[in-house]
Amino acid sequence: MPERKFLVSPGPHIWWGYSVSKIMYIVVLALMFPTAAGVYFFGYHALSVIAVSIAAAVLAEYTVKKLRKRAFVMDGSAVVTGLLLALILPPTIPLWMAAVGSVFSIAIVKEAFGGLGHNIFNPALGGRAFLAACFSVKMTTWVLPMGFGADAVTRATPLSSSFIWEGDKLSLYRDLFLGNIGGSIGETSALLILAGGILLLALGIISWRIPVAYIGTVALFTLALGQDAIFHILAGGLMLGAFFMATDYVTSPITARGENLHLRLRKRLRSQGVSSFPWRLLE
Repeated sequence: MPERKFLVSPGPHIWWGYSVSKIMYIVVLALMFPTAAGVYFFGYHALSVIAVSIAAAVLAEYTVKKLRKRAFVMDGSAVVTGLLLALILPPTIPLWMAAVGSVFSIAIVKEAFGGLGHNIFNPALGGRAFLAACFSVKMTTWVLPMGFGADAVTRATPLSSSFIWEGDKLSLYRDLFLGNIGGSIGETSALLILAGGILLLALGIISWRIPVAYIGTVALFTLALGQDAIFHILAGGLMLGAFFMATDYVTSPITARGENLHLRLRKRLRSQGVSSFPWRLLE
């Protein structure tokens, strides 16, 4: 009788053509689009935040696995967590804060619940919520996209601003679509986020239903409330959340009723919440 060989790897263990590590690195590849935009618009410090966040996430996972006497598998999930966290952080955040957020994401939000496949919250979003609760000033300080070697100018993000836009709406939409606007490192360029999302859809990594339902729900709610649907779709990280966070295998709803309730709650918190981060935990 031939000897059977078994592969040991983190869950989930459903085989459908892609291994866990392959899925993770495809997601990393797709995230290179908004990553490139963030580095282009916000400069070298944004690149440093991304590098530190990823390194801290991988090191934290390695350390926790060793402490728990479990095998460390470089499946790419820690890289995805570190990269996603960096992309939803302000461009001017101190590097040590990015590292702390990554360690919290991995050690508390992910590994404390049992590791990959067992976490009840999206680790990157849990890390951001922790940083927002502990360092609210730094987490709500934004800069104009000044590129490499330029001085930062503090300002509010488009979605969090309370002013009424009275200028040319087409120019505002253009800036929001291309990314020439204040915001987190990877959330400003709807164009490149969409490019990454299309890559995931084309390779069958995510289903079109969740991002379309999420974006469509926001559009319908904002129209019903008499607000600017295009502005809400392009501003505030909605596109990044729709393609890269709401589609998370572990924390996304699996039933139609759950998905419907999830979308309604997210829209309500997005439009009426007093804080920019609690709704993200519903991912």
